[in-house]
Amino acid sequence: MTEITIRQQKNTLRMAVVTAFITTFMGSALNLSVPALEEQFQVSAALVGWVVTAFTLTVAAFSVPMGKLADATGRRRVLLIGIASFGVLSVLCIFSVNIWMMILFRGLQGVAASMIYATNNALLISVFPGTERGRVLGISTAATYVGLSMGPVIGGILNHRMGWQSIFAVTFFCTVLSFVLAWAGAPKTKPDPPQCRTDAAGNLLFIAMISLILYGLTNLTISRYGWLILVCGLALAAAFILVEQRAEEPVIRLTMFTRDRVFAFSNLAALLNYGATFAISYLVSIYLQVVMDYSSQTAGVILICMPAVQALFSPLMGRLSDRVPPYKLASLGMGLCVAGLGMFSLLGLYTPFAWIIAALVVEGFGFALFSSPNTNAIMNCVNKEEYSVANSILATMRTFGHSASMAIVTIVVGMVLGNAALTEAAPSQLVKTMHWCFLVFVALCVIGTVLSLERKR
Repeated sequence: MTEITIRQQKNTLRMAVVTAFITTFMGSALNLSVPALEEQFQVSAALVGWVVTAFTLTVAAFSVPMGKLADATGRRRVLLIGIASFGVLSVLCIFSVNIWMMILFRGLQGVAASMIYATNNALLISVFPGTERGRVLGISTAATYVGLSMGPVIGGILNHRMGWQSIFAVTFFCTVLSFVLAWAGAPKTKPDPPQCRTDAAGNLLFIAMISLILYGLTNLTISRYGWLILVCGLALAAAFILVEQRAEEPVIRLTMFTRDRVFAFSNLAALLNYGATFAISYLVSIYLQVVMDYSSQTAGVILICMPAVQALFSPLMGRLSDRVPPYKLASLGMGLCVAGLGMFSLLGLYTPFAWIIAALVVEGFGFALFSSPNTNAIMNCVNKEEYSVANSILATMRTFGHSASMAIVTIVVGMVLGNAALTEAAPSQLVKTMHWCFLVFVALCVIGTVLSLERKR
């Protein structure tokens, strides 16, 4: 390696760390500003919820199309545009004069974030040799968990001291730093051969199907049209598969799934893992406040230990996946996630505090053991020309898993509590609801563990 190449590697790694942090930090920090946004714009909580929903939907819908665009035209260009747009839109959000302007800017910010998701890890592994891929992915993953864990803490402080606008201001300055690092470190590469054809029909179908499926999932028990929207999204998914089979330059090369068992099963394992674990913080937070009578602030501090363990061990597990077959580590991690979920399913009215901490630590360690090695396994399945698409598919699986996890909670709550809110339930009813939720999550994670083990057979 020459000195300039080593410098590029370091700058690219720093860029990946900063971008992984700001995208997750923004989401977790802004959730605490919902009451402030309600008061600022004098609107309902449901409408303010679209500030988060607009971002989530556009990130999921545009990640794969942006990944394809990056692979076809150059990742550096897409990344720089994405970072710059994310920063500019952060500033525009500060000066929103009404909730509709805020929702519009957040939706556009989701598109910008999808450009970052599609390219940051793809560029990262393209400048490091295969023997170091797991290590750098582990560091990037750790930054993601730091963003998730520090978002509520820093966001709460910023919102309380300086208002919700300060969250966007901090994000802007972080994007400036990541833009400088990306400019200095991201390699100036061109696709070989350059792709000129665009699968317009495939892109439109993908964006529409993802938007409808995710919106339908998150509104199954809220809107009477939730199921209909979900079915329409699934119908578009079938149409998307038919179109992609005939496209010269498909958005997603379907043979990535049909001919590569490791790629297909690794992505499905990721989907099930995220679906089984995302709602843990939500459920346990309510449990700590309703059953154990902790304040929301204390509950938040307690919950930090799970992403903190993930952040602490992800770099180590990523480095280990360069030496040990990634699927073995990921499968063991899924097994530990099953154990952690099983511990959560046993929560009762008088569960010792130490049991809760132990469950959070086991779950955090299991996810650290799963995430980086599983990402390494996925990226090992594709050639460098498809890094962005592969990374985008994994990001879409993550978003789908998150939405499915919360959809499961809302369905179970509806079956057990009816129209009552989970936060208003009696402690015994809350424990019963959580019991059924975690049993469903255990089942999902067991299936994911089987798929993780089967991918190499």
